[in-house]
This record gives sequence, structure tokens and C-alpha cells, in this order.
Amino acid sequence: MADARFEDGEIGPLNLVARDGEDLQVISALVQDAVLTGADLKWERSKRRFACLINRFRWEDRAAAEAARRPYERVRALLVIEDAGAVRSQGIDRGDPETVLSILSLAWEPGEDGTGAVTLVLAGDGAVRVEVEALEVTLHDVTRPYLAPSRKKPAHRD
Repeated sequence: MADARFEDGEIGPLNLVARDGEDLQVISALVQDAVLTGADLKWERSKRRFACLINRFRWEDRAAAEAARRPYERVRALLVIEDAGAVRSQGIDRGDPETVLSILSLAWEPGEDGTGAVTLVLAGDGAVRVEVEALEVTLHDVTRPYLAPSRKKPAHRD
């Protein structure tokens, strides 16, 4: 009997926290091409929390899917920004909660004394800016992976 290898382990659900700009770059890469609707955006003012329920492309599984010649996967995940003091958006029709949005990246703009803003950059010139007292962003997978409906890897024009 041989010892188990790391490669034999199953990739479990992601549960990550970003507390600085470098950490946020990791989460940004993992949520690139996530899709959601306007109804999936929620600001809980009394809890100082902004949350999004996203359909995340599983970039961390891309190479394994290609090697096994199986379809790509997505997973439902919660993207949460804590200590939110204000939330502003542009390029999003807040009157149409069914509009599909696609996340391109997350950006951190530091301010004074640890404050700053996290911006969700969306396809089509949309953006959501969340002003925070301290950077704390979590990404937590909340469902089992499912086959990506398109069965394709997201692609971007240069």
C-alpha cells in the first residue's frame, strides 16, 4: 500500500480572506468572469456588509478539466466585503434586477489609516465601489461545482 499523494486529493470549496491588496489580487483572479444579476447584490447597511452571490468559474480546476477532457465547472459563491460605509454603482440599471453582470476584476484603492475602497469592475463599463474602514473581503464557495452551462472557458479579446 502506498501513501496518498497530494494530487489524489479533491479540491474542496474555497474559503478565502483578503486583508491586504496582495490577498485581494488572489480573490480577484478567482472571481474573474463570475456572473450574477443585480438582484444578487446586497448592501446590509446596519451590518456594514456588502455581499454578492456569484456564479464563479472554477479557474483553479481549469487545467484538470482540460487534462481529463471534461467540461469546465462553475460554483455558487459568496463574495463579502466587510466594514462597508458607503456603496456606489455606475453603469448598472438598478431598476432591472435581472440584468446579467460579469465581474472582470476587484481593485483596492487604499486611503488614510487603513481605510479605502474596493471596486468591482464589471464588463460593459459598470462598477460597484464599496468604501471600507479596513480591507476584509471573503470568498466562500456555497454549493458543489456544476457543469458550466456554456461548457467553455471564458475568453477575452485583446
